[in-house]
Amino acid sequence: MSTWESRRRTVPDPPGTPVDPAAAFRNLCRSSPWKWQSLRFEYWDQAFESAPAPGAPFVRAWLRRPGALRLESPDGLVLHSTTGINDSRSDFYVSATRKSWLLPPHLVTPVYDDAGQVRRRPEAAYGEPGFGNGRFSAALDPVELAGNAPVPIEFPGSNALDIKDVRPAEHEGRPVLEAVVVPNAAYHPGDAAAPLCLTGRTRLRVDVGTGVCVASQSLEPGTEDYGHWIRIIAVDEYMLDDLFLAQSMNLTDVRRHISWDLPA
Repeated sequence: MSTWESRRRTVPDPPGTPVDPAAAFRNLCRSSPWKWQSLRFEYWDQAFESAPAPGAPFVRAWLRRPGALRLESPDGLVLHSTTGINDSRSDFYVSATRKSWLLPPHLVTPVYDDAGQVRRRPEAAYGEPGFGNGRFSAALDPVELAGNAPVPIEFPGSNALDIKDVRPAEHEGRPVLEAVVVPNAAYHPGDAAAPLCLTGRTRLRVDVGTGVCVASQSLEPGTEDYGHWIRIIAVDEYMLDDLFLAQSMNLTDVRRHISWDLPA
């Protein structure tokens, strides 16, 4: 068995652990870091009933974990591009922070359920690159909808969401789990100004193959436009560093001929 397969192998639930649709949905929401390493997709920062409206603004995205993101407008204009590998660090960064010692999620092993989804997430260096608002990052790893582990059976109200009407569906040609949810007091979004779920009912779709929340829409009157839509184009494509490097305006490209004007 390969190292990658051993990390992704299924670890069964403890005996007697019920597997219900709500638990399956939560486990899928915890699984994104172990399902893919690169993703090419299109992102709309608004909700739609069945498909994006013609002319609705969106961005094209290339993401390679950890931290490499490129965004383009529909006409090819680069809006954002970074590898995330040259972030500034002070001399005391490594010694002063514990987080700097954490491994990327794909290098640590979670506890899986019988379906191969993540039941309990280990401590790791989580975090997705973002753009615009926190909903972009949260959609790529929607753990805020479920928490890192199941809550004690004695305190079901401690779940981030009440999950209802879970059913399999299809989104842009890919299988998803769709659910109608209502946030509890325990729901703490990564960005309070741009949560995946507003107060009241929200319809969510989570992609089965990637664990990405590909759609959200508030179902409360007056907020039906709040949400997002993602069209996944490719998963685990090979992406070169050059894709994420913006052209520097301060350096000379030495590959180009430089002409010298000599006096006559």
